Amino acid sequence: MDMKTLKKLGREHFGSACRLCANCDGKVCAGEIPGAGGVASGASFKNNFEDLAKVQLRLRIVHEVHKPDCSFDLWGHKLAMPILAAPIGGIQFNWNNYINESEYCKHVIAGCKMAGAMGMTGDGKMPEIYGEGIEAIVESGGFGIPTIKPRPNELIIEKAAIAEKAGAVAVAVDVDAAALINITSSGQPVGPKSFNELVELKKNINLPLIIKGVMDPEDALAIAEAGIDGIVVSNHGGRVLDHTPGTAAVLPAIAKALEGKNMTIFVDGGIRTGFDVIKMLALGADAVLVGRPVTQAAVGGAEGVACLMNHLKSQMEAGMIMTGSQTLADITDRVIYKG
Repeated sequence: MDMKTLKKLGREHFGSACRLCANCDGKVCAGEIPGAGGVASGASFKNNFEDLAKVQLRLRIVHEVHKPDCSFDLWGHKLAMPILAAPIGGIQFNWNNYINESEYCKHVIAGCKMAGAMGMTGDGKMPEIYGEGIEAIVESGGFGIPTIKPRPNELIIEKAAIAEKAGAVAVAVDVDAAALINITSSGQPVGPKSFNELVELKKNINLPLIIKGVMDPEDALAIAEAGIDGIVVSNHGGRVLDHTPGTAAVLPAIAKALEGKNMTIFVDGGIRTGFDVIKMLALGADAVLVGRPVTQAAVGGAEGVACLMNHLKSQMEAGMIMTGSQTLADITDRVIYKG
């Protein structure tokens, strides 16, 4: 399996759900929901791509880095790279029925494990979406992270207990799905979380807890004060609020606000290459989530997902050599131009 084969398979199966554009920048698919596009004008999706593209790497050649190490420790789990597959729920609905939820979850979790990365699974208005993610994680021996929509706390705590029983590494709540009307209208209300609700979740969930959807330093500080273990800087792929900045634009301020806090910072949004991963780490992230490229790679099954992850890792290793970075700790703002 190679990237060229994955592109060919995608063109055969995706139809109008994804045009496999040369630049996956959200321009062609703007407003296409169902579909892979960003909400309304698509500006938030476009900003994710464009704000990250503006970040420039400093090429360095006088150093001794020949074989960089991009391994990453995630709460005691050694990964080959600081790259996770983002949680995607409703893939069958949004991607032209090219794959069902169960197959997608299994391909993502198994493929990431094959490559030494880690996969996350999603949630949605149909209860089986979360359940199929859990099933895939069980089959992998617990090597994955399920994500729960921002439902009432008692339901989140129940679903987190299911994740714990499945042996999951952690559990996430994507609070950036707070305004998804299709879920609320199906009789499963979702909404934002207060500080006290975050404290309650942390108190009643034994696994490391991640809050996804942080775009503001004040939110990040409140989440840290609540004792939460990790955040994802994310605007939900530009699919929930039009006209937000890209995640690369807000990440540095959030990372600065969290300096000295015991908090793992993930980020998603517009990440397409291993060089993009380096940029996000340099801007303050500990690890990244990759979304749309994984939905495309899954057309090749678990092997396709593993192919993508290994491709990203290979690019990242090349980028580390060309910026003089031996380990992830060396990828700081020293590797980017500051204007």
